Amino acid sequence: MHRGKGMKFVGDSRVLAPEARTMKNIPKDYSEYPGKTEAFWPNFLLKEWLVGAVFLVGFLCLTVAHPSPLERIADPSDTGYTPMPDWYFLFLYQLLKYEFAAGPYTVVGAMVIPGIAFGALLLAPFIDRGPERRPSKRPLATGFMLLAIAAITFLTWQGVDAHDWEAAKEYGKITADVEIDKASDGYKIAGEQTCLTCHGENLQGSAAAPSLIGLDLTVDEISKIATDGQNKMPAGIFKGTDEELQKLSEFITGLAEE
Repeated sequence: MHRGKGMKFVGDSRVLAPEARTMKNIPKDYSEYPGKTEAFWPNFLLKEWLVGAVFLVGFLCLTVAHPSPLERIADPSDTGYTPMPDWYFLFLYQLLKYEFAAGPYTVVGAMVIPGIAFGALLLAPFIDRGPERRPSKRPLATGFMLLAIAAITFLTWQGVDAHDWEAAKEYGKITADVEIDKASDGYKIAGEQTCLTCHGENLQGSAAAPSLIGLDLTVDEISKIATDGQNKMPAGIFKGTDEELQKLSEFITGLAEE
């Protein structure tokens, strides 16, 4: 004790209380592991920042090499569009396609099954409270996790495999902005012959059919496709007269010339 300085008390937190010495599972003090510890600042944080920087640079390189494709403006009035969620929700999207989780049972697929699955994962640490860290010694927690990974992987794979990527590509393709005369005879015939149902109100295409704007086809070629079909379009859809077919073909060809 020094004059004017007052009294100072020094305590050591490593000295255990008598009742604490009898407790089990008390971890050893870090001082008993010389050479195996490091300072949080700056050593540990510097390593974390370096690892984060590597992943950030890699992600930026990926975005430069594979940029997100631009698609045409979304049209909420287009009922032919088949939506698809991002990959991390794709397994839930696929779940809603099964009979036991779709239609009148949508609540089961959207809330009940995911609720039970995620609830089981949340309760896993409270159910299996063993001190073991090896997966083989913790069968309950390991089983929950493996089951979740297997289910998510399977449903995601099924969702990707079942999606019509070619139709989605055609739907999202940016097409020429052509002003369509909806009062013309050709457009009225297209509506009467259900062309607009698949190709869209503005003939810009949908998930069910390609765009009719900017086609490099002649009038005769368009007439042949309208009567004989092509690709996914079956034959016999057009049921009008030859004069109506001629007007429709000329109308579609005129869209390509604008």
